[in-house]
Amino acid sequence: MTQTPAVFESSSELSVEQRGPVLWLTITREERRNAMSHGVLAGMAQAMAAAQTDRAIRAIVITGAGSKAFCAGADLQSAKAFTTDYSEPHGHLAQLLRVAKASTMPLVARVNGACMAGGMGLMSMCDMAVAASHAVFGLPEVKVGVFPAQVLSVLQHLIPRRKLTEMCLTGEPITAAQALEYNLVNYVSEEGSDVDAKLQWLLERLLDKSPAAIRRGLYTMKKIEAMAFEESMSFTESQIALFTLTEDAKEGQKAFQEKRKPVWAGQ
Repeated sequence: MTQTPAVFESSSELSVEQRGPVLWLTITREERRNAMSHGVLAGMAQAMAAAQTDRAIRAIVITGAGSKAFCAGADLQSAKAFTTDYSEPHGHLAQLLRVAKASTMPLVARVNGACMAGGMGLMSMCDMAVAASHAVFGLPEVKVGVFPAQVLSVLQHLIPRRKLTEMCLTGEPITAAQALEYNLVNYVSEEGSDVDAKLQWLLERLLDKSPAAIRRGLYTMKKIEAMAFEESMSFTESQIALFTLTEDAKEGQKAFQEKRKPVWAGQ
């Protein structure tokens, strides 16, 4: 299948850079602790949506500039930190979370520092997350008189309910070690080591697998999340048949029989 490569544009607030098969989305507002602006959210949504049809891209990494903050949440210095145009039914953060939910390309959060408030939403919308050992995670909205609303849509199934309630009601943060304990992240870099080493380790184990299986697999996983058991069984019964019809499935079985590494077509 012939496809036109996606065209990506960076801005002063969001760097969009393709590094081989990985698209990096980096919030470049280090002086504001990489707080989200409406421009950052809209830019992320556009880049993620465009990447879905570019077969040369195999994964998307989301991170923040520097080493102090992944994302501090909404920019409280902005006059419209939590709102956009009241005549619009969908806000920028909600739209980004929708795009992430529909993504069939792996999203990996590189949590390089403080991950707070709306930043927890960016991290939680990703399929996997790797954190630096010094990273902290929190939902401090109650401290400024609001509540972590939209982020709960992607966060509530990742962390134990009582711990989530405590974080929401007290606004107190947790450490990277605790985030790992509560299954909020997949890995935490060792004390003093670079988070990128663990991120690269994870990406390498992702990028050598079947693009077609991952694409259809993420679609299947996300579809059955809200299904009842019998509905999910009926859906997955039909999906497994479709998996086997892909060129990657045929190549994978042939490579196994011939005791060689598969050469994926991604179809």
